[in-house]
Amino acid sequence: MTLRIGCIADDFTGGTDVAAAFRRAGLRTALVFGVPDDTTVLPADCDAAVVALKSRSTPADEAVGDSLAAQRWLWAKGAAQVYFKYCSTFDSTAKGNIGPVTDALMNAAGAAVTLHCPASPPNGRTVYRGHLFVHDQLLSDSPLRHHPLNPMTDPVLVRLLAAQTPHQVALIDWPTVRQGVEAVRDALVAHRQAGVRHVVADALTDDDLAVLGAAALELPVVAGAAGLAEGLGHAYPAAATAAPEPLPRGGRAAVLAGSCSARTLEQIAQFYAADLPSLHLDVLAAATGRDVTGEALAWYDAQDGDRPVLIYASASPEELAAVQAQLGVAEAAAQVEELLGTLASHLVDRGVRRLLVAGGETSGAVTTALGVRAVLVGEEADPGVPWTYASTARGDLALMLKSGNFGGPDLFTRALTESK
Repeated sequence: MTLRIGCIADDFTGGTDVAAAFRRAGLRTALVFGVPDDTTVLPADCDAAVVALKSRSTPADEAVGDSLAAQRWLWAKGAAQVYFKYCSTFDSTAKGNIGPVTDALMNAAGAAVTLHCPASPPNGRTVYRGHLFVHDQLLSDSPLRHHPLNPMTDPVLVRLLAAQTPHQVALIDWPTVRQGVEAVRDALVAHRQAGVRHVVADALTDDDLAVLGAAALELPVVAGAAGLAEGLGHAYPAAATAAPEPLPRGGRAAVLAGSCSARTLEQIAQFYAADLPSLHLDVLAAATGRDVTGEALAWYDAQDGDRPVLIYASASPEELAAVQAQLGVAEAAAQVEELLGTLASHLVDRGVRRLLVAGGETSGAVTTALGVRAVLVGEEADPGVPWTYASTARGDLALMLKSGNFGGPDLFTRALTESK
């Protein structure tokens, strides 16, 4: 097996998103959860390997340590280039972790300059004049300003990144990108010669990202969202189209949702509108010691086994603020992760074989609870939302790990109906 590219993603659904992007570019792609070790085995004949970490909101030194360990493992597997994947909404704290992790990966690789672009046009994320847009809104005006862990109130990427690194940050603007690959390469060289280490690029379309990917092909470290990763994947020569994996069939189906994003709330509402069984978890009650998990399992056992079910802790911004006011931000998030991870384990024991999970932190809790370390990436139900396949001691599982903001409003009902 010869890896064309290795990737480090800062959360689990981000890993799924970027793995799907490499697959669209024709690369057979494996996704590994957590820091790999000598016992971690990749599926055979992979062109790309994505290591999905839970490093987006952890302390910077922890995120750096995990990312460097993943980089060393990818190098040992043959990857000459490493892609650092972060969210298309650039969400991070004021001090990191995008800047510190990118700097550490570059230091280890001896890289003088890198290219950044969080654009993901199919999901409405574009960059123009260095400003990040979510559909037709600036990032600071979008629902991401209410993100429960990393509220995003500044759309200016150069300014955001400059606060996270001691090195210079500059922009390649859209008119330069539109001039093509050589113009972008020349701009990268000029910035490097001027002492700039981090170069943010504008991108409005997938064609722009293809230009950026081709221009970044020789950089040891590249950073951005799944869109730039796909552009980079297409730039690799002689990549054969990955064979399609079969859609998951059989077994009971369930959705576990912890994301409080506007799109996940829409998807929950659609599930309700379809008159499918749904249960909301009382996070505050769980924090006081009530057996919310036992109650949820008793409810599940009473449902029709032929129908998918939804169990969720997602809440509106107002409801979330009330829970966080009582428990604190970190404890509220920990309660949700503990509840949904434990429930995932029990549901699989009860015969669930198709599991759709909404939210990056939730996906991390679920895969950890299930002991899933590596999956093969299959067909997408929506852009950036593929089915993945894992063989476990409890049987074969089909997992869909969805970033909170991704997928159509009917994704929950449609994905589970199509895979039945």
